[in-house]
Amino acid sequence: MGEHFVIIAGEEAGPKSNKMGGIWNVIHEEAHTLAALFNSGTMGTKEEKQILVAGPYYGHIGADWNRGLNRITSMEGFGPLTIDGTLQKCLKSLDNSGIKVFTGEKLVGKTRIVYLQFQTSDFGIIRSTYMGKDTTLESRIKAEAYEHLGLDSLKYENMPNGAEYTHYLSLSYAISELIRLLLSPNSEGAEEGAEIGTGDSISTQGFSSCEGVSLHCHEFGVFYAPARLKKLGIPVNTVATLHATLPGRTAGYNSIHKIRMNDSIWPPGVSENLAALEALAAYADTVTAVGDSTRQEARLFYGINGIVVRNGISIEADKIDWNHKESCLERIRQFLSENLYRYHGGERINPEKIIPIFTISRIEVENKGYLDLLDSLVALEHIIKNSILEGHMQEGIRVICFLVAAEGPKKNLPEGFPVNLPKEVLVGNELRLQQMIEERGLDFSKMVRGKRSVAAVLYPQILSSSDGGMGMEVGELMAGCCAGIFPSRYDPFLLTGLEAGKEGTPCVVSRICGFSDAIKTIESLVEGLGGVIVVDNIDLSYYETVLDYALAVSYFTRNFIEDRVKYKLLCREAFLLAKDMGWEEPTQQYYELISGARFCIQETSSGKR
Repeated sequence: MGEHFVIIAGEEAGPKSNKMGGIWNVIHEEAHTLAALFNSGTMGTKEEKQILVAGPYYGHIGADWNRGLNRITSMEGFGPLTIDGTLQKCLKSLDNSGIKVFTGEKLVGKTRIVYLQFQTSDFGIIRSTYMGKDTTLESRIKAEAYEHLGLDSLKYENMPNGAEYTHYLSLSYAISELIRLLLSPNSEGAEEGAEIGTGDSISTQGFSSCEGVSLHCHEFGVFYAPARLKKLGIPVNTVATLHATLPGRTAGYNSIHKIRMNDSIWPPGVSENLAALEALAAYADTVTAVGDSTRQEARLFYGINGIVVRNGISIEADKIDWNHKESCLERIRQFLSENLYRYHGGERINPEKIIPIFTISRIEVENKGYLDLLDSLVALEHIIKNSILEGHMQEGIRVICFLVAAEGPKKNLPEGFPVNLPKEVLVGNELRLQQMIEERGLDFSKMVRGKRSVAAVLYPQILSSSDGGMGMEVGELMAGCCAGIFPSRYDPFLLTGLEAGKEGTPCVVSRICGFSDAIKTIESLVEGLGGVIVVDNIDLSYYETVLDYALAVSYFTRNFIEDRVKYKLLCREAFLLAKDMGWEEPTQQYYELISGARFCIQETSSGKR
């Protein structure tokens, strides 16, 4: 029985470190879903499937190129590597060449997921040879990259983010070298391949079939791997996935205008060295994007044509846990009621009158639409005030919006945080957001005096049960809130919208998000507006957009207060939409792209796969 190695690679691939990002979630879910699909017996081949997750290893403080994050990789929770044969020989060869790989494995059903974490921090001291000259492994990698692809590392490494560029180049090299050894007829030692790559290409004679290894690379940090393999003439099927583009991220909310105007000029501030790595996606056999806007950016800025394979979410539950939602809601209400009275005075607000909503994202003020959000909360204040005066809403309602956005994790926070939020706790854009809240009168001072029905509270912390604030995990906060609002002006997909739906919480999203396109795939459970409301922030004027955000939030809060039966239907619709967007379909698409093999369709009594 032959072996088929499926390698999923990325900068945030592998075990969770003390910093977790969206791409980590994507790679984690893809690997686990693929393992479940292998276990299901729906594959059309009899090859032994091995899933390898390849990423970096940061063993100690200072090993991470990003000194601000100082990620520490923990291999706890993984078993020792038990797979022998070809893979073990290749890992031994890498070790002989000085490339350290930390390994572990996890069993998902009958399928093993092997984790390979490459340590790149010492490539600058490992000795190697290139073109017959003694040098360091890092220098050899840079020289080879220049010869094959014109990457000017002498220039790129001297840029402010030179350490980041060098790390990505080294990580990609190590991953591609593993694949070269896996497909080589002789992988016993490192020296046999020491000079491979000194010409434009090498003979493929003696290599195994290209179905032997499939490589899926997430984001530009590992795009040099498929480019190097292509230049070496090594037969392997590759897919490069763009979660965004660097020029697109830099242009931010102006990217849609650049796409419409066919303006391919990069905006100022794009990292030239990292963009050079991102452009290497063109060497992959297939390029995918998580949303249509990212696909259009790749074509506009790099001339790369790709296809869309959406993101997803894994939901094991078949229905919403209403008791859990009520418990989380009660915790939030009690926390706000008690701490508002304790730290801001005034009359104690009845917990039953508090309607919490939330937004959560990176702290990119313009791209994430915080201006739109805060202005919509001002409009919501007037909508609620008029509804109360007209007798359509009960008096005393208080809508409080959590803005969960932080520059980084914090320690030693004061009691009552974030209701008690001293300015000295805030840094960078956190200060800017707090100022924006106060300028609009959305801080708590007017609410506790009964002059305002709507307030915003900044939550500048990474949510967890030990975060020094409400002590709630992300899912618990989402479950306990009446609605989520995500007014992004630039967002390739918006996984948080699906995460809210997973908790049975309806949400408002902007049209610019890739997630908004998928809402058409589910039949509405209620007439009119559904459990996920899309606001057009592309063609409408700013004031119309802001008003639509406010009206959408008003719709959810009004049904939450006055018609719980309808509100629960809205929650269920949001849940079903998220459940309908599971990881099985995109994982199958990815596998079929990198392997050429299709999953067999098995008919059940219900006629479904």
